[in-house]
Amino acid sequence: MDFTIAALVVLLCPLFQGILCLNENQIKAHFANSATHTNNWVVLVDTSRFWFNYRHVANVLSVYRSVKRLGIPDSQIILMMADDMACNPRNPRPASVYNNAHQHINVYGDDVEVDYRGYEVTVENFIRVLTGRLSPGTPRSKRLLSDETSNVLLYMTGHGGDGFLKFQDHEEISNVELADAVEQMWQKRRYHQMLFIIDTCQAQSMYMPFYSPNIVSVASSKVGEDSLSHHVDSSIGVYIIDRFTYYLLEFLEKLHPDSETTLAKLFEVCPRHQCVSTVNYRTDLFLRDPRQVKVIEFFGSVRPVELLTAVTGLSNVTSQHGSAAAAGSAPRQEKVVVHSYVSQLPIERFVGKLR
Repeated sequence: MDFTIAALVVLLCPLFQGILCLNENQIKAHFANSATHTNNWVVLVDTSRFWFNYRHVANVLSVYRSVKRLGIPDSQIILMMADDMACNPRNPRPASVYNNAHQHINVYGDDVEVDYRGYEVTVENFIRVLTGRLSPGTPRSKRLLSDETSNVLLYMTGHGGDGFLKFQDHEEISNVELADAVEQMWQKRRYHQMLFIIDTCQAQSMYMPFYSPNIVSVASSKVGEDSLSHHVDSSIGVYIIDRFTYYLLEFLEKLHPDSETTLAKLFEVCPRHQCVSTVNYRTDLFLRDPRQVKVIEFFGSVRPVELLTAVTGLSNVTSQHGSAAAAGSAPRQEKVVVHSYVSQLPIERFVGKLR
């Protein structure tokens, strides 16, 4: 009897295992292909500091301004940068950062919320933000609270090379470390779809080791190429913005929350004759057709709204009280509690003793 049961278990286990595996694969395929997401999160990282890197601050603030304009609130944006330009003594326009020598747009604005500033911008903090491995006392504003229904935009700018990106001339993150951090996000269901954009030298090398599903990547330069700056502002004496982000901002300024522009158009924002470098993108991990994916799915905010056609009547509280009084019922007496402030320092007692 025991032998028969054991034989049936051996024969049926592979069958049930195949069914279970098939269902799991179907679920993953549906999860990856679905265009439905319920919320958007943005992580913006400027990995450099010092005055001569002014353009990198302008880069990250340009994207920050665009995603806020398109509807993503500060509560769903993680902004990491040195924040040492607006109030720098060399800045002739205090509390301002411009991405154009003609000063068309002050990308610093009046309501910039920097979540990680100065020496908080480290490789460790960056990876902890992505993976959610933060200390219990970390405030909500410094947490990436995304889930399996979140579309995440990750934008990075700074100085890089073949397979690494420097953090404030002190340390660096390798492309393998970045790929592993993204894989942890996938395993922990911290994103639904991800758009990774990087503006640095040899930027393509940073996404080459990626192996997690549902990621589309865009780089400002291919391996072996530099990512160049756009123009100099003579009043401050440094380059003011990089070429790729300059044309990316020009592209984003034409969008609105209902735009139908797709990712395929985003890939074309900076042709070689404008960028001088070769813009690259990777879509093999992304199971949807970029020609069918709207840019606003990553740069805008999803706000689910349920439209009701039925009319809902609201009871009139005043008329109800009036009808109750007319019926002879005694009105309910509510006890009124009077509150007053307690004296924090009873000075009169000390004054009396001193006399």
